[in-house]
Amino acid sequence: MLTRARKRLVAGLVALVAATGAAAVAAPAAHAANGCTVESVYSNAMHRSVPVCIVSAGGGGPKPTLYLLDGLRAPNNNSGWLIETDVARWMNGKGTNVAIPFGGGGSFYTDWERTDPALGVNKWETFLTRELPAYMAARHNSDNRRNGIAGLSMSGTSALNLASRHPGFYQAVASYSGYPTVTMPGFNQGIQASVIEMGGNPMNMWGVWPAGQWAANDPFLTANNLAGKYVFVSSGTGVGSKYDASVNPSSASFDPVKFAQMVPLEVAASTSSQLYIGRLAVVPGVKLTTRITPDGVHWWDYWQSDFKQSWNSTFRPAFF
Repeated sequence: MLTRARKRLVAGLVALVAATGAAAVAAPAAHAANGCTVESVYSNAMHRSVPVCIVSAGGGGPKPTLYLLDGLRAPNNNSGWLIETDVARWMNGKGTNVAIPFGGGGSFYTDWERTDPALGVNKWETFLTRELPAYMAARHNSDNRRNGIAGLSMSGTSALNLASRHPGFYQAVASYSGYPTVTMPGFNQGIQASVIEMGGNPMNMWGVWPAGQWAANDPFLTANNLAGKYVFVSSGTGVGSKYDASVNPSSASFDPVKFAQMVPLEVAASTSSQLYIGRLAVVPGVKLTTRITPDGVHWWDYWQSDFKQSWNSTFRPAFF
């Protein structure tokens, strides 16, 4: 468990980033040039259509499907995976459908207990485990047997949560810089601060911590459900970036604003991810791959690289 000092550190780091806000990105409309095609999938649970950019596996016969979730500030008309990475194009020709839903910012891709005045009706768990898979089976030959899910930051937490709650559906899961220790002191406050930063009321999500549905949505507590599954967990340490000198305090190009946006969240993610890795180490039969790098900040350069490693180590072996 966390020491008292570490609890204070984690709570402070996450609150700092929630207050300053992570760097925003533009959200141009996605189209086939991104390597996938946007299709509109209606959700009865959320009473609206959800745009989903789909890399089709093509060809005949049943196909595996990988569901790829966006982060805290997921735009409604695009995905950070398309704006910031080449993973959709990279996945073309690999015999796997990839479904990248748009939206879900601040939702933790879960079924909320109540409608939120700001974030509306969130029934993402229902959409991702029932409605979208039915669409993928009908339109893209998904076999609904070989399924995987992956996410970064907020949705790294979500991916592990969904895989633990639906072990019969997912064979593989990856978390890049996620926070799978949901109910631990410091981390639960950080999650609540993240929802508030997006305008939502966290009590509408899982109720009042530590009651409500918090424990039921904590991947650390439900880790045993991943027995026999393929799991990938990664994070950096927050100590500098090989991609961007401006977050290194010793650099002449040091940018304190970028440092505040990209470093504290990764320090917290590293702490949470390593605690979770220790928990998974005692789960029987789990096929675990970890990547805790000696550097790394909370940004897409690392998540793109981690995704490609997880395809080779986790999703491809689970699917084929």
